[in-house]
Formats: sequence, structure tokens, C-alpha cells
Amino acid sequence: MDITIREADLAAAADAAAIVMVLDSYATDPIGGGRPLASDVRERVVPALRDHPTALVLLAFVGREPAGIAVGFFGLSTFRARPLLNIHDLAVIPRYRGSGVGTALLHAAEKRALGRGCCKLTLEVREDNAPARALYARFGFEDFVVGNSAPTRFLSKALPLGES
Repeated sequence: MDITIREADLAAAADAAAIVMVLDSYATDPIGGGRPLASDVRERVVPALRDHPTALVLLAFVGREPAGIAVGFFGLSTFRARPLLNIHDLAVIPRYRGSGVGTALLHAAEKRALGRGCCKLTLEVREDNAPARALYARFGFEDFVVGNSAPTRFLSKALPLGES
């Protein structure tokens, strides 16, 4: 299978459409919540990514067809005083799952992280997403542990949307 990975051109209409299509495909999947992206999110996501100073958006194509996406954000490891890359979203269109698209996206993200001097890649994954967990384990991801402590959990708190 001919898989091509490249950074998205966030100003190009074709790439914007591919980003929304792949993200929406994941959102409608039961593991992604089972509901399509809201229309306002579909309109705002690409401009928001374009305006975010540390965003990295990688698109995967099989031939000319969008097959997957990795959306990451560069951050900082204070314990290492070096940058890191958090892969916030990794999604593959269902018909391409298991074909190497996810692995290719991870390799491309790692290459860009190394090029920026990052000390690590981070990501979050649902406990019940066995295929994704297996992919990440094969790629070398493991639970984050500080010293001899228990694994660290990723927590979230929704904030109200309003005028600031």
C-alpha cells in the first residue's frame, strides 16, 4: 500500500476538507463518541489549528485519498527542560485501519519531534481501545511513571464556554 504522510497546508481548502473528514470519521465511530462533529466545530477546527502556535497536523494519504491524521501540539517537559510533542489526535479512516497508516503517522510525528529536539512523545488513549493500545505499545509507548510510583493518569475538566 502506497502511504504518503505530509504536513497539512492549513490554508488549502483540500487539506482543510481532509482534516474535517478524517476527524469527523473518528468522531462518528463508537470509540470516538459515536456522534459527528458539530457544525460549528467543523467550521472552527481548521482556523483554530492554523492560529495555534504549536500545532502540528500530519495527513496520511493512500494514493490521493485521505486515510488518517495526527494532530499534535509542542509543549515543554519541565523535568527535562526540553520540548515534547503531544499527539492529541491520531485517527485512521476505518477501511485503512490495520494497514500501516497509524504506524506511518507515528513515525512522521516522531521524526518531526526529533527534529525539534523533543525529549518525548506523549498521547492519551481510551482504556477500551485495544487496537490503538496495541499499536502504541508496538511503537514503544508505555504508561508514564515518575520514579517508582504508580502510572500517571490523564485527567480533564470541562470549562464553561462563554465570553471572557
